[in-house]
Amino acid sequence: MSYAFPPGGLPDQSVNPEGTAIFTPAYAVLPAVTQRDIVTSLLPGWHDTRAWILARPLTGFAETFAQYAVEVAPGGGSDAPEPDPMAQAVLFVARGQMHLSVDGTAHELTDGGYAYLPPGVRWAVRNDSASALQFHWIRKRYQPLDGIAVPAVMITSDEEVSPTPMPNTDKWATTRFVDNSDIAYDHHVNIVTFQPGGLIPFAETHIMEHGLYVLQGTARYLLNKDWVEVGPGDFMWLRAFCPQACVATGDEPFRYLLYKDVNRHPSLELGR
Repeated sequence: MSYAFPPGGLPDQSVNPEGTAIFTPAYAVLPAVTQRDIVTSLLPGWHDTRAWILARPLTGFAETFAQYAVEVAPGGGSDAPEPDPMAQAVLFVARGQMHLSVDGTAHELTDGGYAYLPPGVRWAVRNDSASALQFHWIRKRYQPLDGIAVPAVMITSDEEVSPTPMPNTDKWATTRFVDNSDIAYDHHVNIVTFQPGGLIPFAETHIMEHGLYVLQGTARYLLNKDWVEVGPGDFMWLRAFCPQACVATGDEPFRYLLYKDVNRHPSLELGR
């Protein structure tokens, strides 16, 4: 299984700068070609590490989450990765070996490895290998519920979790890493897979915000009123109620890492 990640580098001077990046009031598309060295950030508390910050809360757009693609050089990492004590995290390894410590317990994650880390746990990441560690990191402030315990730490992988087929089709399935019926979770990060020719047969229009990072394959994706061609490493960022659908193209599965916020009442205060 292969998992796309930002290419880095810098295009040659002969390349036409006109591209396919899009930013609208309803959605944004950051193609892989835009994810280059000069748009990375260094992160406080991390060493020998760089990050592509693909999404962050924006007033009037998507407001619930931040999404990074993080590259850690050999010997790099962090003993204090998260500055916000209310933040929870999902980590998904695209390539390399991650030494993850959670409250003193060590875990080794490789390609396809997945970790859910609730707020309040002490975690650290280290790259002890001789090659780069590349992973996706999604951050969201946890919204607690009275009488409901915060979810526990969960470590698994793409390989360990069987995709759940969508009703009445063998061409669309979702790898659900956490229990979809557990209301303690205020968001889900899943992998959605379409076989060639598979599609979303209606324009989904809903309250959930989305971050979609294409891991594999190609598709035509409907965003609001626009059909956009997307492929490995492209990132789509959708605000609430942006219509969406897709048609998988090519001869391999189309797969993307999907964030969505769930299981909570919307705030009745604007901007919260």
